[in-house]
Amino acid sequence: MGAYLALRLFQRERRSLFGEILDWMLTPLLLLWPISLALTWLVAQNIAGKPFDRALEYNVQALAKLVAVKNNQVQFNLTGPAREILRADDTDLVYYQVLGTRGEYLSGEHDLPLPPDEDRGNDAEVRLREDKIKGEEVRVAYTWIRVDVKGAGPVLVQVAETLEKRKTLATEIVKGTMVPQFVTLPLAVLLVWLALVRGIKPLAQLERRIRARKPDDMSPLDDTAVPEEVAPLVSSINDLLSRLKVSLTTQKRFLADAAHQLKTPLAGLRMQADLAQRETDADELKKSLKHIGRASIRATHTVNQLLALARAETTGRSLAKNRVDLVHIASEAMADSVPRALEKKIDLGYDGPVAGEQATQLEGNATLLKEMVRNLLDNAIAYTPEKGQVTLRLLTDRFSGVLVLLVEDSGPGIPESERELVFQPFYRALGTNVDGSGLGLAIVLEIANQHDATITIEDAKLSGHLHSPGVRIAIRFVGMERPDLG
Repeated sequence: MGAYLALRLFQRERRSLFGEILDWMLTPLLLLWPISLALTWLVAQNIAGKPFDRALEYNVQALAKLVAVKNNQVQFNLTGPAREILRADDTDLVYYQVLGTRGEYLSGEHDLPLPPDEDRGNDAEVRLREDKIKGEEVRVAYTWIRVDVKGAGPVLVQVAETLEKRKTLATEIVKGTMVPQFVTLPLAVLLVWLALVRGIKPLAQLERRIRARKPDDMSPLDDTAVPEEVAPLVSSINDLLSRLKVSLTTQKRFLADAAHQLKTPLAGLRMQADLAQRETDADELKKSLKHIGRASIRATHTVNQLLALARAETTGRSLAKNRVDLVHIASEAMADSVPRALEKKIDLGYDGPVAGEQATQLEGNATLLKEMVRNLLDNAIAYTPEKGQVTLRLLTDRFSGVLVLLVEDSGPGIPESERELVFQPFYRALGTNVDGSGLGLAIVLEIANQHDATITIEDAKLSGHLHSPGVRIAIRFVGMERPDLG
């Protein structure tokens, strides 16, 4: 049960920024503390050993002065003051040893280990080493003394001392160092905690400001009162709010426009239905039913255009692009437009390359591009009188290499003063007497913008129809990524 609770404790569903920062700050602090303790112990041992090492060196030098040569023989006489120096205290034992020129024992401890043979130093040079005597660790100071005896080797003088005083002093140094740390460590943890609470406070204030906002408040957040590290987050939130505001405005406008545009055909349908119910003459009833049919067609067309515009605006936010052939898209759109063209006896033609040529391929969304071409053709056919001409052209600009789609008609044309207005939703040129929703070119503009294309409108002046200016709408795919032609 305890293991399960511990596992649940570490499996937090939501990570806390406060906890993460606290962990990353306190964990190294707590891990470094025992390392600091070990380093302090090593340093304390070195510091504690230095005065005792100097005392050992002094003792060795004092004993070395007692070595004398008489009658060509080395002698060692331990005086009373020298014995006082070597007297053992209550804590440590002190050993000494003096060996003659041939290594013979002269005085001191028989079992004191000898230094390495290669460690013979210069005259009166005192050296230190770690060793053991009677199973106990000792610190040994030793020196080699050269005597004035022909052919004789140096005399060895050694003084060894156990390490209890050194360990005791090192322990006291560590205690004196670590006791304050036991006090400062909790204080440091508390200060880190308070600093984090203060540092996280702006985030809490930002959260309260966002939570206190009204649902329809899309104004940007004030980024002057937040820390520099949080400013990019606030900037991203402001960018999101800006895009949401545009999206909500578009949706509100769409709903308002849709409601306004659907009122007229629906009211007409209701009126014609009321009239049909009152008619007793069969011919008048048929006329009313024809009016109802035409009104339903207009309403259906308006609804379809509204849905197409909504789909274009929505799809543009996550546009999926694939390699498409604009010739294939244009041929499908023209096939859909043939029945309407035949009904009005319009010459619907195509001028351009055949499908499969790489010059007509680009990266785009096939569904939206087909919707764009179909709306261009529908708009041209709607405004072109009977026995007129509508031509779709595909070409590549020989100077810039940009793919261009042209739709030309022999209709009445669009005055220059209205060429920017016709792209607004529900706008229709006056005096045309053409049924429509006014959404076709708005859909074309939305899809073109999503494909980084530009649109221009100019007079067509088709041969054989010079009496009417006509319209030529050119879409240039200047920003589209062309596929690798290998």
